[in-house]
Amino acid sequence: MGPFWLTITSALMVASMGVLYSKLFHMQLASYLPFLSLSLTLWSVGFSSLIQESCTCFLDAEDMVRSVRLPFLLYAVRVVVRNAIVFAHNIVVPLGVFALYHLWPGMDALLAIPALLLWGLDGFAACMLFGSLCARFRDVAPIIGALLQIVFYVTPVIWMPQQLGPRAAYLLYNPFYPLLEIVREPLLGHVPSLQIWGIALATSAVFWLIAVRSFIRVRSRLVFWI
Repeated sequence: MGPFWLTITSALMVASMGVLYSKLFHMQLASYLPFLSLSLTLWSVGFSSLIQESCTCFLDAEDMVRSVRLPFLLYAVRVVVRNAIVFAHNIVVPLGVFALYHLWPGMDALLAIPALLLWGLDGFAACMLFGSLCARFRDVAPIIGALLQIVFYVTPVIWMPQQLGPRAAYLLYNPFYPLLEIVREPLLGHVPSLQIWGIALATSAVFWLIAVRSFIRVRSRLVFWI
């Protein structure tokens, strides 16, 4: 099966969680399972995996860094591309769920393309920032992993924003929520609001500014930290 074991694992997780949480949340499986399958795929690869791998972006390439003189940003590109390939294998699961329930987002799905490109740029910035930070302080990586577990539960991944009722407006203060919505909404057949896009772009711009400034300051010392 090769890399499609990733797809099988994701399918089993989505099926088991979908049946369980649809009962707990008293929701119809036909409406909840497409949302859950897409959300878990986007979170596990687009956020969790990419961020955690960005922490060890330069550390994992220690032998290559010591033996070959290459641009450090090349290792960041490698992390982003690897996660893009994993995402391509895992997206098969929500597409299969959509086909099962005869759902099709239509042309609105094309709006997810610029959002995915923004994710790629943010992943590149994460490698610059977290990769440099974790090269200097090795304890930062498990801390980020623990924080991601908390963010997972406070972000609408396994639960829907509508379940909060009027309090759903507070989700805009969660920087992960707009970034998730600009990809998830088009793939579910909806158009993200300009407010959601504005917050996502502003969050990415600030994140890039911090990442670039930090990387420029520590770039010359990275090889010694590694």
